Amino acid sequence: MTGARTTTHPAARRLVLGAPARQLFDAATADPLGPLCAQVRAPGGHGKSALLQALGDALTAAGVRVVTPWQADAEPDGDAVLLVDDAHLLGPDRLAALRDRVRRGMPRLVLAYRPWPRPVALLELVDALPRVRPPLTLTPFGPEQVRAYLAHAWELTPAPEVTSFVAAQTAGVPAYVVRLAAALAASGGRHGGARLEVPAAAVAGFTAELDELDPDVRRALLAAEAGLGLRMDLLGALLDCGPEGVGAVLEAARATGLVGRDGQLVPITRTALATLTPTAERVAVWQRLTELQLDRRGPVLPLVRALLGTGPAGTERLGGTGMAAAFEAAAEEALDGEPALAAELFAAAAAAGRPTVVRQARAAALAGDVDAALRLADQVVAAPDSPERAEGALLAATAIAHRGQLGRSAELYRWSNRGPSPAFAAIGLLATGRLAEAEAALRDSPGDGPPTLLTGAASLMARGVRESVTGTATGALSTLVQAAALLESAGPAVPLPDGPAALAGLVALHCGELDIGESVLDRAIASRVGGALLATRHGLLRAWLEMVRGNLTAADAQLTAVTADRDRLEPRDLVFAAALGIGLARRRSDLVALHRGWPAACEALVRHPVDLFTMLPLGEFAIAAARLGQQRWLATHLREADLLLAAVAEPPLWAVPLHWSALHAAVIAEQPSVAARHVTALAAHSGHSAYAAAAATAAASWLEVLNARVDPAAVEAAARGLHGVGFRWDGARLAGQAAIRTTDRRAMTALLECARLLQGRGAGRAGAAAAEPSPRPGGDGSADPVLSAREREVARLVLEGLTYREVGDRLFIAAKTVEHHMARMRQRLGCASRADLLARLRILIDDDTAGAVADGAP
Repeated sequence: MTGARTTTHPAARRLVLGAPARQLFDAATADPLGPLCAQVRAPGGHGKSALLQALGDALTAAGVRVVTPWQADAEPDGDAVLLVDDAHLLGPDRLAALRDRVRRGMPRLVLAYRPWPRPVALLELVDALPRVRPPLTLTPFGPEQVRAYLAHAWELTPAPEVTSFVAAQTAGVPAYVVRLAAALAASGGRHGGARLEVPAAAVAGFTAELDELDPDVRRALLAAEAGLGLRMDLLGALLDCGPEGVGAVLEAARATGLVGRDGQLVPITRTALATLTPTAERVAVWQRLTELQLDRRGPVLPLVRALLGTGPAGTERLGGTGMAAAFEAAAEEALDGEPALAAELFAAAAAAGRPTVVRQARAAALAGDVDAALRLADQVVAAPDSPERAEGALLAATAIAHRGQLGRSAELYRWSNRGPSPAFAAIGLLATGRLAEAEAALRDSPGDGPPTLLTGAASLMARGVRESVTGTATGALSTLVQAAALLESAGPAVPLPDGPAALAGLVALHCGELDIGESVLDRAIASRVGGALLATRHGLLRAWLEMVRGNLTAADAQLTAVTADRDRLEPRDLVFAAALGIGLARRRSDLVALHRGWPAACEALVRHPVDLFTMLPLGEFAIAAARLGQQRWLATHLREADLLLAAVAEPPLWAVPLHWSALHAAVIAEQPSVAARHVTALAAHSGHSAYAAAAATAAASWLEVLNARVDPAAVEAAARGLHGVGFRWDGARLAGQAAIRTTDRRAMTALLECARLLQGRGAGRAGAAAAEPSPRPGGDGSADPVLSAREREVARLVLEGLTYREVGDRLFIAAKTVEHHMARMRQRLGCASRADLLARLRILIDDDTAGAVADGAP
C-alpha cells in the first residue's frame, strides 16, 4: 500500500493510515462542520475501531458533537456526527432507525462494518447512504506501514529482520501488528537476534477471539490449520452442509481477519489455534478429515503429519486399526520427498497391523538409514511364511552393497531373482572378479517381469560394467550414461546398490573423460537419483573430478559439504572420503594433514574389501603409504587387487589408474625395479584409451626424469598429454619435477613455465609477482625491510612446516632456489640464526594477514 504514514494530528499520532483512510481523516478534520458521510468496510482487526476512535477524538476537539448509537440520545441534532462501529452486529430496529435518519437528510454519519454477516437491514442502510465517496476498504499494512508503526511505537528504528518478522507473522493485519509489537517490546525481542519467536503474550491475546467464533467457523479454521486450506468439498462433508452453507462459513471466516486475503491462515493465527485449542478438539476435526480424504482417495499426508505433532493425546486416538490405512497412505505420499518421515509412518502402520515392513525398509534406505533398512529387510527374509521374502532380499542386497560387500550383495540379488535383481547381481559379480558367474546371472534373468524404467536401467548398468571389463572404455561410458539418463526421471524414489551416474563417473575418471563424468554426475545430483542413499557417493565422485583436475579448493569444499556427518558414512563412501583427504593433502605437499588423515584411511581399508570400483582410492592410499613409510598396511590389499585384475584378464580401464598410482608409490619408496614393471604394464595398455596413452607416455617420462635424463621436449609433451585428458595437476607436477632435476637452466625455465601454465598460473603474473616488492599492507614500506611476493610465498610455506623440497614442489621451483630465498631473507632481515629468522618472518606474515583483513582483503 503506497502513501503510508503516521498521521500528525494530535488525536491520532499513533495511527498508521493508507492513502484512502488518510484522505477521509484529513477531509473530516480540515472542515469539521462540512458534509460527512462515509462507510468503512474491513475484516476484523483491520483498524476500523481505531480509525473511528481517532476521528471522534479529532472532531470532539474541534467542538463537534460526536454520538455513537449506544448513547441514550434517541434523536441527535443534525449537526452531530454519528460514528457507528460494528454495524453488522446491530439489531434490525437500530439499523432501521439509522436508515430513516439518513433518508430524512441527516447523513452526518460514518458507518463501519465487517463484510460478513450481511443482514438485510444493514444492506438497506448502506443503499440509503448518499454516494458522496466510494466505500472505504481497509487493507493490511504493507512492509513500510509495519516499519512505520514499529518505529513510532518503540521510538526507535526497527531492524530490517524484525520488520520482516512482524510483517510475515501478522500478514500486516493492524491489530495483530499492534499485539505482536507490544509483546516483543515486553520480551526484549524488538532488538532482533539470531532467532525471533512469537512471544506467548501475543498468542494469549487471541483467546477471546477464538472463544467467540461460531462452532462451524472454528472447525473450518482447524481444517485450514491441518494444511488442507479452506476447501469447499471437504468442508461440506465436515460441516454436513451444502455449498451455500459452506460459502457462508468461509465468508464468516474471512470476515474475522484470522484468514488472510490469500485464503490461508495468518501465521500468528495458526500459532494461536495450535496453542489455545484443546488437543481433543483439533484431533477430532483432523481425524474426521482424514477419514473423508481416504474415502475420496485424496492426499492425507498434511493431516497425518498434523496428527503426529499433537503428542500423546493425539497419537492415542490414532493407535487403532482405523487409522492404519491413513498412516500407510501418508507414507506413500511422503516417500519421494521425505523418506525418513515415510519410514516413521510405515512403522506406525505396521504397528497397527498393516503389512508395510518391506516398504518401511525401502523408505529407510532412501533416507540413508542403511542400518534400519538391513535390519527390517533381514527380518522379512528370515520369515519363512512371508510373501515378501524376495522383495526383502532385494532391499537387503541393495543396503549391503553400500557396506562394500558386493559379493554378498550379489548372492542376495540372485536369490531374490525378481525385477532388476539379476542385473544388479551381475554388477556385483563383475566388480569382484567373477566374470563367468556374472554372464550366467544375465543369461538366466527372468523374462516375465514388466519392462520398467528400473529394470531397463539396471540392464544397461550391467552391460556397461561388463563392457568396461571386456570391451572398450567408450562403449562402457556410453552405456552407463544412457542408464543414468533413463533413471533421471525416477528421482529419489528408487533405492539402488550403485547409481548409473556414479558408475559412469568412475569410468570417466578411469579413462580421462572428465567432462562427461562431470556432466552425468551433476545431472544425477540435480535430480537426486537414489535419494540420500546415493547423494554422498555422487558428491564424493564430483570432488574427485575436481581433485584430479587440480581444483583443490573446489574439491575440498565439495568433500566438506558431503561428509559433514562423517560418523554416518557407509564403508564405501568412507573409503572415497578418506582417499580424497589423503589425495588433497598429498597434492598440497601437506605432510601434517597426510599424517592426520592416515588413521581414517587405515580404518576405511579394514572395513571395505577390494573390488574394481575401489581402484582409485586404493591407488591414493598406496602413494600415501609410501610417503609415510606405512606400506605394510597396503600389502594385502594391493595383492588382492592384483589377483582381482588377473581374474578378469587385467582390463585396462580398471588397471591403468592403479598402475599409475603404484608407479608413484614405487618412485617415492625408491624401488626402481617395481617402478619399471608398472611402466611396462602401462605401455602394454596404452592403446585402450586417451588416458591410458597419456599415462603410458608420462610414466616413461617419469622414469627418465628420475634417472636424471631430462628431455624437455618429451617431458613437456607428456605433461601436456596428461593435461589434455583432464589430469592437470599430474601434468604440472611432471613438468615441475623435471625442471628441478635438469641442469640446463634454459630447459628448467621452459619446464617451470610449462608447469605453471598447466596448473593455471600465467607466466606474466608469476614473473611480475616475483619481481615487484610487496610492502606491508597499510604502511609505506619503510618501517620494515620489504620482502618480494615470492619470498613471502616461500616464508608462509616454511612457517607451515614444509621442507625446502616440499616448498619447491608446491611452487614449481627447485629446493636450492628455496634455500637461496631463505638465505637472502636472513641477510636482509639481519637475523643471526634460523630461529631468529623464523620468528621475524612469523611477525611479518602475521602483520600482513592482519593488515589485509583490516583493509577488507579476503
